[in-house]
Amino acid sequence: MKVRSDVLDCIGNTPLVRLGKVAPVGGAEVWLKAEFMNPGGSIKDRMVKYILEKARANGELSGGLVVENTSGNTGFAVAMVCAAWGLRCILTLPDKMSSEKINMLKGMGAEVVVTPTNVPADSPESYYETAKRIHRNNPGSYYLNQYHNPLNIEAHYHSTGREIWEETGGEFDAFVAGLGTGGTMSGAGRLFKERKPSILNVGADPYGSVYHDWFTKRTLPTPRVYKVEGIGEDMLCGALDFTVLDRIEQVDDRESLLMTRRLAREEGLFAGGSSGAAVVVALRVAAELGKGKRVVVVAPDSGSRYITKCYSDEWMKDAGFLAPARTQGSLKDLLSRKPKALYTCRPGETIQSVVSRMKEFAVSQMPALSSDGRILGMIHEVDLLEAVVYGHRTIEDPLDSLIKPIHGVVSVDTELDALHAIFDADDVAVVLDGGTLTGIVTKFDLIDYMAQGQRAARAKG
Repeated sequence: MKVRSDVLDCIGNTPLVRLGKVAPVGGAEVWLKAEFMNPGGSIKDRMVKYILEKARANGELSGGLVVENTSGNTGFAVAMVCAAWGLRCILTLPDKMSSEKINMLKGMGAEVVVTPTNVPADSPESYYETAKRIHRNNPGSYYLNQYHNPLNIEAHYHSTGREIWEETGGEFDAFVAGLGTGGTMSGAGRLFKERKPSILNVGADPYGSVYHDWFTKRTLPTPRVYKVEGIGEDMLCGALDFTVLDRIEQVDDRESLLMTRRLAREEGLFAGGSSGAAVVVALRVAAELGKGKRVVVVAPDSGSRYITKCYSDEWMKDAGFLAPARTQGSLKDLLSRKPKALYTCRPGETIQSVVSRMKEFAVSQMPALSSDGRILGMIHEVDLLEAVVYGHRTIEDPLDSLIKPIHGVVSVDTELDALHAIFDADDVAVVLDGGTLTGIVTKFDLIDYMAQGQRAARAKG
């Protein structure tokens, strides 16, 4: 009989589950790492155990008090470790967190301080600054500082990343994780790149977070409030190493939370909203890579913490996520009325040839395809302009270095209503069908489609 010495010995060794019903037909296999099966109900168990074990070994827990700012899951892991070791903990949370999370923390003996969500990160009222103030006011306390602690990255390198590598034997092609503190992607993603550089590391980031714009444009946008908990940030975190990322995909609340419900009802996986967000991105990547490839995606926490939120029909209706789509039809309908021509380019072509075609066909962006038809990225006219005008390139140079990661990847079955979030970010919709590029949809394409529908309705009237 194998008996664990304490609850902390139960952390890790979570299963990989192959997704069936929600996975794209003709796409790559999608394997979900069920981190909600950790004893504390989330992937944060790994990081907290690792950091606090280091702190205990270094004598930094002698004061008997641990302080942390958290969106809930880290706090529960802190409370669990503190309960097992007989320590006290004070946790600060933003007020958008579910009541389940707050009550679970209190149930584990934690002292909870709730702070406003819609304030800047450096505001004295924010949950970050409140935790720092409590730490300063309690000499000898230990501040975990998950958002900027390099041990967060180290924990996932040695735990999450190594475990996934051993379970798969390295036989996978892409890794997808939601970006919160960034520790999971930074640690696991770093290990994967060291051992197999061809693995594609893709982060899932909610619209309203700052990560996507920083990664793609090196600008910090004004953060917006969003509903999905546990991913995205209103500041840059020291625990997110952008160098391990190949790209960041944005997701909206509606598609994330509806996918979360689908995971429960179609796959039997009772996960949280950040899991739904990560799976949305994983399915895009799976459709892009195609059959014969494998995508590993992390499901960070349990659905038990969101009973009154995304698993509540009333809450979903009040938030507008179960309402009928504002537009009618899918991208398949729009593409059926759109001219069939799709203008592309290939690596090795000169900047001059692409500029000429863009001018001839009046397009401002062009997908770059490999020799076997896979989409590699996008060429944008603004990048061509900057390269030539500012002297970085000549018109006779190859375009290869100007190919940028693609964003706004959707399937032919995507509802038209989902395009609004893509267009809000000034992206175009890249339509894939079983990994094959089917079309590029712009704001004007949607306007034209809607205008056609209105004209048809008036004609019938």
